[in-house]
Amino acid sequence: MMFPLAKSANLLASCALLGLSAAAEGQPAPQSGSPREWLEKMNSALAQRNYDGTFLHLSGGRVETMRIVHRVVGGEVTERLMSLDGSGREFVRNSHELTCYLPDQNTILVEPRQSSGPFFGSLPQFSAGAEQVYELETLPSIRVLGRATHGIAVSPKDQFRFGYRLWLDQQTGMPLKTQLCDSSGHVIEQIQFAHLEMPDNIPDSALTASMPLAGMRVLRQAANDEPARKGGGFRAIELPPGFHLLVSGARVLGGVGDPVMHLVYSDGLATVSVFVEPGTATAPSPGPQEPVRVGSGFAFSTVVQGHQVTAVGEVPEVTVEFIAHSVRLDNSTAH
Repeated sequence: MMFPLAKSANLLASCALLGLSAAAEGQPAPQSGSPREWLEKMNSALAQRNYDGTFLHLSGGRVETMRIVHRVVGGEVTERLMSLDGSGREFVRNSHELTCYLPDQNTILVEPRQSSGPFFGSLPQFSAGAEQVYELETLPSIRVLGRATHGIAVSPKDQFRFGYRLWLDQQTGMPLKTQLCDSSGHVIEQIQFAHLEMPDNIPDSALTASMPLAGMRVLRQAANDEPARKGGGFRAIELPPGFHLLVSGARVLGGVGDPVMHLVYSDGLATVSVFVEPGTATAPSPGPQEPVRVGSGFAFSTVVQGHQVTAVGEVPEVTVEFIAHSVRLDNSTAH
């Protein structure tokens, strides 16, 4: 029996929305340079440096203390992210797979690594075309952890995406404080380091899950990059400005049941995942359909041609609703 799609999307979003793509290796950041150059230096630092830090994650009026460990040895990256005073969840990722330890659900979810980027959320990585829908500018510098920073604002040009404010360490380019903002500039989510080390070496013990694993059920997501036979050929026929199809394939949500069509749309910075569940729905749910919060973003579900369609991403609610309603079966790509 397949997991309910909305629940599965929430579970996967805990893993899938954590990381973004990284740039090539960079040098220590000088005190000058364009905002675009500083973003590149930030992503280089996140991808190439060893770091072990504790940060405060503020979202939805709640504060959670997190620890992140990132190690690079011979080009191989291993990472661990853990909640110190909240859900108790831990995420460990190596070059091949991501393991999500979810004690609040008594579950360990193992899936192929989906992203090559740093294991750190709410950090913008610009791709080609992103500057058509975002504006970059320099912010006044502040001190964080006693270090001088370089401030950057990434502002959306419309209502379909969020913005960012970042304060990067002047010497290394590491982000010491970041804010995710709505179109009015109000802070939705904030991450600020309370402690950060960048050692030459990190032991294996710092990258091993600490929780007791006895009695937890294990759900393993098999690698599958082929389009799903059921629900294959679905596409969003209309998209918000700047968004384009980035990934199209199949996933088995929760490790059980039939493959689900998985589409990823990006504007060069923000991403939206769309899950199309094959042939299990015949009519819309009664009552009005409303987007629901998933972390710092939103999810929206609807029924399209007898298929349950769920869009989820760290974007405004109007964006997931727009994309979900635009999904249709494209017979030219269907199998």
